[in-house]
Amino acid sequence: MSLHALPLIHADEHLLVFDKPAGLLAVPGRGPENQDCLSARAQAVYPDALIVHRLDMATSGLIVMARGIEAQRRLSLGFEKRRVHKRYMAVVAGVLDNPQPGNGWNTIDLPLIVDWLARPRSKVDHEIGKPSQTRWRIAAEASPLPGTTRLDLEPVTGRSHQLRVHLMAIGFPIVGDPLYASEEQEALASRLLLHAQAIEIPHPVTDVVMRFETPCPF
Repeated sequence: MSLHALPLIHADEHLLVFDKPAGLLAVPGRGPENQDCLSARAQAVYPDALIVHRLDMATSGLIVMARGIEAQRRLSLGFEKRRVHKRYMAVVAGVLDNPQPGNGWNTIDLPLIVDWLARPRSKVDHEIGKPSQTRWRIAAEASPLPGTTRLDLEPVTGRSHQLRVHLMAIGFPIVGDPLYASEEQEALASRLLLHAQAIEIPHPVTDVVMRFETPCPF
């Protein structure tokens, strides 16, 4: 991908959907070296593009932007009311068995909070953490590495680093994670093996639920 490529999946007068590559910031970071990001690239082509949600720099996959303040307000309301549904794919360290019959969904229900003494990390905190739920099951596709498991993930809530912290908390950190995996687990891959694969979102004008998907790159 060229330096300023724009990985566009969908565009209309009110809604933009992109397939963000791993390693690209969603929004500008601190310092001049962190100004190249998906939102800046989008605004260079669509000056009215506004951020609605984010992905971690290390995570690849689908991210939605609004065109104009009113579309941003309506899309943000869809997130607040949990009308937006996201599906991720991850590869975790260790062999994880699904206790549910027929590979049904499991739920990780652990409260999370930003770890202010170790930012940008988050942590499980049963006293002051915010309620956080993640659904998981074994993915149909085989895992690319021995001793690992490929998972389908659905975040019910949207806390910072939620999927990464929840999987680490149950003993199966995501492969390639520089924050939550061990050095050996991080070294298994050249990137964080987490991809935002699908999203269902009500259109900000028509309210019709639209679904977008992008292939997992690992």
